Amino acid sequence: MTVFETTGLTSPASAPIVSVKPIVLPAPRRGEDQPVRVSAPVTGHDLPIVLFAHGFGSNLDGYAPLVDHWAAHGFVVIQTTHLDSKRLRLAEDDARKPRLWRYRVQDMRRILDHLDALEAAVPGLAGRVDHGRIVAAGHSFGGQTAGILVGLRVVDPRTGIAQDMSDPRVMASIQLATAGKGGADLTPFAHDNLPWLRDQDFSHITAPGLVVAGDRDELPLSTRGAAWTIDPYTLSRGNKSLLTLFGGRHSLGGISGYEVTETTDENPERVALVQQVTLVYLRHVTGVDSGGWEAARTTLAGDSHPLGRLESK
Repeated sequence: MTVFETTGLTSPASAPIVSVKPIVLPAPRRGEDQPVRVSAPVTGHDLPIVLFAHGFGSNLDGYAPLVDHWAAHGFVVIQTTHLDSKRLRLAEDDARKPRLWRYRVQDMRRILDHLDALEAAVPGLAGRVDHGRIVAAGHSFGGQTAGILVGLRVVDPRTGIAQDMSDPRVMASIQLATAGKGGADLTPFAHDNLPWLRDQDFSHITAPGLVVAGDRDELPLSTRGAAWTIDPYTLSRGNKSLLTLFGGRHSLGGISGYEVTETTDENPERVALVQQVTLVYLRHVTGVDSGGWEAARTTLAGDSHPLGRLESK
């Protein structure tokens, strides 16, 4: 175990990783095939899976600070490029745009349907992955995607129906700087341009989950400021935990990539805290080890830690 001076938390030894991309999954109803990236440690067996959804406009190459950290410590991390990515540049009148949120969930389910093929495409990985331990994670728009896989209900703006799109293969979630409830909490911009945020129901989420929020994450999407991003914790049921980052904005210190231009609150210590807390949570919720999680809860209890607070319900 390594103790990190800046956070006071411990982390197990890391291993070299391998990352393979693009592994292409046929997706005729999507409009184009789906590229996938798989990152994994070069050693170890019975490796749990993290299914990661990027934020609006990003792609399968994003979030290296998290992806590399999780993979180096015993997890197979699977990413894709969703249709909202800037790489694809969908036309303004593209018929898929109003249903981008739904295509994202379909992307994730397609990955789950093809785990054997994805595992076989990575040299040396076959037979080393535990398909029974899968956690969905995501940042921003990706947090909604991860939430839907564990029970978040979203009213389809076209049909007016909130369909259960959860997947029993997903055992838990990590939602990073993601959206809260809709209705009067939305700004006119969000209401008009992001219709999938108009009506979200968190009450059906009962799977374990970790929510990560910055207390200065004041997006132009809600009238409630940073408190809006805590809704996935306060409005869901079951075993949930909340990591609040003091001074954290939407990029949570820079989790979206190394030296990326969109980071508004670049802070390596804040990123390290997110890396370490999410890792010990993953190890805890998948049954690898709970010691690090309990130590993190003790270290980050109350408001005494300079970087953040960890609480559970």
